Amino acid sequence: MTTPTPTPAPAPPPPPSDAPLLHRLERYYDTVPRTAARAEDFGPLTLFVRESGGWPLYARPALGRTGPAATPADITRVRARQRELGLPEAFEWIGEFTPGLAASAVAAGLTVHAHPLMALPPLAPTPRTLPSVRIITPEDPALHGALALPHLAFATPGTAVGTAGPPELTAEIMAHMNDGAVPATRDRIRAGHTVLAAAVENGVVVCSGMHLPVDTVTEIAGIGTLPSARRRGFGAAVTAALVAHARASGVETVFLSAGDENVARLYGRLGFERVATALIAEAE
Repeated sequence: MTTPTPTPAPAPPPPPSDAPLLHRLERYYDTVPRTAARAEDFGPLTLFVRESGGWPLYARPALGRTGPAATPADITRVRARQRELGLPEAFEWIGEFTPGLAASAVAAGLTVHAHPLMALPPLAPTPRTLPSVRIITPEDPALHGALALPHLAFATPGTAVGTAGPPELTAEIMAHMNDGAVPATRDRIRAGHTVLAAAVENGVVVCSGMHLPVDTVTEIAGIGTLPSARRRGFGAAVTAALVAHARASGVETVFLSAGDENVARLYGRLGFERVATALIAEAE
């Protein structure tokens, strides 16, 4: 007998003053994938299919749709399409905005993970960065390492110092040399859709991350530190550089989703506050 996967514990609802913020984030989540993907309509769900190299995208609730959340049958239909396209069977949404979707995802056989969704208050001071951190231009030789690093960092999640270092990063760069991510990212940087930052030490990228601006809202994403270089403040410094760039560019809302509560505490030290819960459903 298969043991059913439990749904995540419900997160406390955001205070009423955060409702406009969640509406902005919900619109952002629908808009930002469209800069690099086509959208396929599945009624209560939208599937985003990337048109160029880079991380695969996901399905999420259709923006502005009223009525009940997607049913297990709706999710199963999207999963079939994802398998047909060779994509991960992944769904992402704001838990407080679409509260019924978690139960449907579990009933459809997916595992649901909860992540703290955090935003930086407008009046919070910009965190301090480090001299080793820079914004990456399309011609920067560190671009390849900055894009390859998250693959290595997320393969060993958490904040503990690991053994993977420069040799493993070099191997990761070579493994992704021809996947199209570098030229696609160059184009996105030039178009202003992606801002990439990296900490570089002795010519080696030891931490990288990005922010993805849409009008006055941006998400900080993909912050990853070389496992052998963890617990030296690089993640905080790259985050700070991205915040500074976003604010200097006129962005008013800076947010991110933390991997877990321990990581959320680290972002809390930079001034980010919990506003909701990001839910991710995956086939495992």
